[in-house]
Amino acid sequence: MIHLLPLLAPALFLGAMAMIHLRRDMGAQSTALLGEGAAALALLVAMWSLGVLLVFGPGDSVLLGFAGIGLSARVDVVSVVMLLLVTFIGWVVVRYARTYLDGEAGQGRFTFWLLATLAAVLLLVLAGNVIQFVGAWITTSLCLHKLLLFYPGRAAAQRAAFKKFVTARAGDAALIGAVALLIATYDTTQITQMLAAARLGEGGALAIGAAALLALAAVPKSAQFPTHGWLTEVMEAPTPVSALLHAGVVNGGGFLLIRFADVMLLSPLVLAVLVGIGGFTALFGGVVMLTQPSVKVSLAWSTVSQMGFMILQCGLALFPLALLHIVAHSLYKAHAFLSAGGAVARVAAIRRPGPIAVPSLGAVARAFGLAIAIYGGVYLASGMLVGFGNKSPQAVALGVILILGVGYLLAQGLADAAPRALTRRTGVLSVAAALSYFALQRGSEWLTAGTLPAAPVAGPLEWALILLALCSFGAVALAQSTLPLWSHHPAAQGLRVHLSNGFYINAIEDRLLNIWSRNTSKTGAKP
Repeated sequence: MIHLLPLLAPALFLGAMAMIHLRRDMGAQSTALLGEGAAALALLVAMWSLGVLLVFGPGDSVLLGFAGIGLSARVDVVSVVMLLLVTFIGWVVVRYARTYLDGEAGQGRFTFWLLATLAAVLLLVLAGNVIQFVGAWITTSLCLHKLLLFYPGRAAAQRAAFKKFVTARAGDAALIGAVALLIATYDTTQITQMLAAARLGEGGALAIGAAALLALAAVPKSAQFPTHGWLTEVMEAPTPVSALLHAGVVNGGGFLLIRFADVMLLSPLVLAVLVGIGGFTALFGGVVMLTQPSVKVSLAWSTVSQMGFMILQCGLALFPLALLHIVAHSLYKAHAFLSAGGAVARVAAIRRPGPIAVPSLGAVARAFGLAIAIYGGVYLASGMLVGFGNKSPQAVALGVILILGVGYLLAQGLADAAPRALTRRTGVLSVAAALSYFALQRGSEWLTAGTLPAAPVAGPLEWALILLALCSFGAVALAQSTLPLWSHHPAAQGLRVHLSNGFYINAIEDRLLNIWSRNTSKTGAKP
């Protein structure tokens, strides 16, 4: 019964929603204060749930239902980490929204659907059975739809909400199909039993089909190419919604893959497809982000890129690192959106036309060589000191990709015009980045040991994917480092225009959705 405790967190939000619904005469500020109080109590429940996990260990609660259908909680490292993350960001967002929307006519309505979204996300991350998982997954999307239409008179908001609605329904259908195959394969609705059987290699063709459908559900949920358009257009919604997206909503696709990691390992081919989709989305979103003049739109494209990197990690079977990525990125990006207003003034005050120092090709080559040398030295030293030497090739390759980003900083530090202070600072940051990667990776693997599977032994397919990822990310990092040397070329200027428009993928998607909407209207169906 003790493992039922985490379900108090979504129950608090649902209780606050019930009071808001029954007390229609409650003022907007009173409604907001009630929501903030529920969010604070939910955060306390999350902290208490961490204590339950530490004292009693992982486990499943009893099912509040019958025939495998109902509410239950799966308490383990993954669910408790997500519970803490969602309740903390949820509390911050609810508190921020109380001031941000003060005086808005629809503040009470916004608070209601904000609490509903948080409750649905908590039921999702705590789900002990797949029926609850699917119900919470769909409910989260429907509640978010209400928040995206907070300003229904804005055409851009309507377009973004409609695009998100259609995209989400495709993901819902894939998830429902995956769950149906999992139930048929393992003859149970309990997630723990499914994962235990999958870890033993059981499942066959039906389980592989389920893995493919799970991947198909994760792609639109986490705004992967080419279904990313909705995320880059939701800026018409209030700023708290943009921050809320990072509380288990847009990263729900990654959580889905992490939760069913043992099932995903049954199909190396599906994981390879995820590497391709995630890697391309990460590169595409990162490059487009650099061309955006708006802070919030730039942050949205950054999220697209980061979600792609998270899917790449799942495709490489680095599930502990993917969970770490969700936590770190969610905290950072939620703060970035909530402080976006102040960021505009700061960027205007400090922005300069280009990098601090323009490196030559020789400086760029030395920078990347030094970055790899630093990474290799830290890897060897850490292996001798604390046993990091048995890291999987997938994890080592991911570290190389991350350290390539440091090469950009080193290139500026090694430029001829760079001051010595900048050279020293970039060198220190490079060593710190390599040390941090190894420490965080080791910590995430230790915390999730026994809950999330380790990366499998790399075969020919895995090695091919690793080499492809290294070459692709290396080429983009090199192009970014040498950008000042070729950005003034007429061809580069034309490319920048296309990049700033995301190669018009959103426009194509809008055209297709408009055609579909008109056709369904003619037949009398509602899209």
